[in-house]
Amino acid sequence: MEKLKELVKTGKAPETEARVKELLAQKVLPEKILQEALIPAMDEVGDLFQAGEYFVPEMLVAARAMQRGLAIIKPLVVAKGIKPIGKVVIGTVKGDLHDIGKNLVCMALEGAGFEVVDVGTDATPEKFVAAIKEHQPQVVGLSALLTTTMLSMKDVIQALKAAGVREQVKVMIGGAPIRQEYADEIGADYYGKDSTSARDIAREVIGGE
Repeated sequence: MEKLKELVKTGKAPETEARVKELLAQKVLPEKILQEALIPAMDEVGDLFQAGEYFVPEMLVAARAMQRGLAIIKPLVVAKGIKPIGKVVIGTVKGDLHDIGKNLVCMALEGAGFEVVDVGTDATPEKFVAAIKEHQPQVVGLSALLTTTMLSMKDVIQALKAAGVREQVKVMIGGAPIRQEYADEIGADYYGKDSTSARDIAREVIGGE
């Protein structure tokens, strides 16, 4: 398990996949691999990022390695009827095509055991509303990288109210130009400054239910 954690933390994707297969061949339970290696590894990566020891490139390669391991584990866990700890709908708002930040958040959430529904980039308020109605998440994440597109976040929140689904979800926003003050101004529930914060917020929401 420790070897697998190190492979994820150092971003060795093919080796991560091979090690997961080795552990499964040794009859290690898939949920044990997830809970004792993949999730703790991504938690450590997130801590290193927040401490300034890891940067976006290191985060990305570690997340990709985790995804390779997760791709093998996930079908086995689903087949056993083990449910994800929660569900998050996430997307980059209308007018904004940036997705690196969003993708990092998706990877951090998946690595923490959440089911993630990614509605993509340039997502309209209607797209978020439809995804909430279809998937019934506990959390909705809105991402924007531009000061011009962050205004669309307010439109999404208004659309959620108009559709009668605002009370069903906690709204989390983030991105380079976003600050806590803006979250307060538009009525978002949380501001996540990076993927690790977003993961912690989602855990907090699920834990508080």
